[in-house]
Amino acid sequence: MAGKNQLFAKHILRKIFLEDWAMKLVALVITFGLWFGVTILSRGKQASERYSVKLNLRPADNAIVTNKSVEQVEIRVRGVDEKIEQIQSTNLAVNVDLSEFPIGDSILELTPESVSVQLPEGVKLVDLQPSRIAVSVDTFATKEIQVKAVLEGALPAGFEIYGEPLISPPTIPIQGSAKLVASVDQLQTEKISLEGRKQDFIARQIPVSVTNNKVTINNTVVDVSFKIGEKRIERTFSLASGSQTVVATLFGPRTLIAKLKAADINAEIVKNSDGADSATLTLPEEVRDSIEIKRTKIN
Repeated sequence: MAGKNQLFAKHILRKIFLEDWAMKLVALVITFGLWFGVTILSRGKQASERYSVKLNLRPADNAIVTNKSVEQVEIRVRGVDEKIEQIQSTNLAVNVDLSEFPIGDSILELTPESVSVQLPEGVKLVDLQPSRIAVSVDTFATKEIQVKAVLEGALPAGFEIYGEPLISPPTIPIQGSAKLVASVDQLQTEKISLEGRKQDFIARQIPVSVTNNKVTINNTVVDVSFKIGEKRIERTFSLASGSQTVVATLFGPRTLIAKLKAADINAEIVKNSDGADSATLTLPEEVRDSIEIKRTKIN
């Protein structure tokens, strides 16, 4: 029985290894070819592609890029074909660290080693054009700038603005290059119309602008208050004070000044801190806030 089993085993081995060996060799080659295609070729072909992308320069915290000769650069990448096909150029940017870059005008060298680009795994940056660009870096500065109200139109006849318009806030901080910030001495509002105005008013949320768009304004609107009334005139009064006369010049709205009489004004001569005579006037209570005492003289 054992002999029969041995003979059967030999027959099977002969069938496997010795018979139809040519066919088996072909099958082995096909199997190897399939393995090669799956394990090697499936890794993808190597490809190269060019993109035009945005250039981002990142200076130190206390610095600012004031000028660069180009806004975009052309990059060339190489890698697995299927990975490159997934790239969208709008999502790419070339980032350059300028934290150690000097203040002033310089030439910046762009190399695959000196820049950063977010690329898929298996894709690498191999070239940039242009490879040299001019860059200007300045110190970052902040400054409070006075705001001026810009007016247009005319008040009705017989009316005027009392004093300067009150602007809130009166100053606005601006930021940017130290050179540019130093050159700005005033900010201006959009034009505010005075047409037909006969009384006090507040122009609210008026935009403020700066001529140089490389300077940043921290607050872009202000409120502007106007005090408007009848045109003012000067009028001189001779007022008796004991044996002396006080000549007083008053300034105020035409109607109030015209109605005011010398008898309505109390003049008193007193000694000042230097021992000299000094005139003091007391106006009627109802006009004290509207009429200004310009000057006095004792005769």
